[in-house]
Amino acid sequence: MTFEGVLTKMQTEWSNPINYYMVFDSGFMHVNQLLNKEITMAFTGYQCLNCGSPKKIFRQGFCFDCFSSSPAVGDWIMKPELSTAHLGIADRDLDYESRVQLQPHLVYFAVSSEIKVGVTRGTQMPTRWIDQGAEMALPIVEVPNRYLAGITEVALKSYYADKTNWRKMLTNDIISVDLFAERNKIKDLLPAEVQPYFETTSPKLCALDYPVLQYPKSITSLSLEKTPVFTGVLMGIKGQYLLFADGTVFNVRSAEGQKITLTLN
Repeated sequence: MTFEGVLTKMQTEWSNPINYYMVFDSGFMHVNQLLNKEITMAFTGYQCLNCGSPKKIFRQGFCFDCFSSSPAVGDWIMKPELSTAHLGIADRDLDYESRVQLQPHLVYFAVSSEIKVGVTRGTQMPTRWIDQGAEMALPIVEVPNRYLAGITEVALKSYYADKTNWRKMLTNDIISVDLFAERNKIKDLLPAEVQPYFETTSPKLCALDYPVLQYPKSITSLSLEKTPVFTGVLMGIKGQYLLFADGTVFNVRSAEGQKITLTLN
């Protein structure tokens, strides 16, 4: 069985455990069904997710030209506090930015290794938490736009991490913590304009279970650009990573825009 196409982040379905799917032009593959089986991935080229050209991917699945111009990868994506659509000010495309920025956003705690604080659109939960490999997540506050979520995250970053420790996440080195108790500590740390939303947010703890048969004790990251052909036995899927029996891990999302052939041996 062989699949060919351009890598995009795996699609997910919240279940116990989470279901993962790779979507190619020719169809989709239920990745969970590959667990404990040997597969081969071969790198065959590039295809920009924006313009479709075979140019080398620069970042986030986009070629350099598209990364420099597309509103889908503006600085406010990674730094929500830079959002300006609520002021009617464009970064690259005000219509696009208004659609994305001017909708409910959550600031949340997640535990992938230690506690981290993050931001996501209300429509993206639990997808965002799954993509981060979070074991559990809890909303802190829901606000009406991305800017307010961004300044809240900035205020809390002095006290909590804002990035996932992916090595600890993939080796299942995770702390035990009471997120409700942690949330109760931080109201006075929130920006004044955000504090009214704290009381109106009804947090519900989300617990997540991943299809992992065996966690690696140590890990080696795979780049198909450097190792164009890789063969291994798939032992788990967590976040956007494939975990192999020899400790190799492959970040599907970081490889977006790469064309591959995937074969079940």
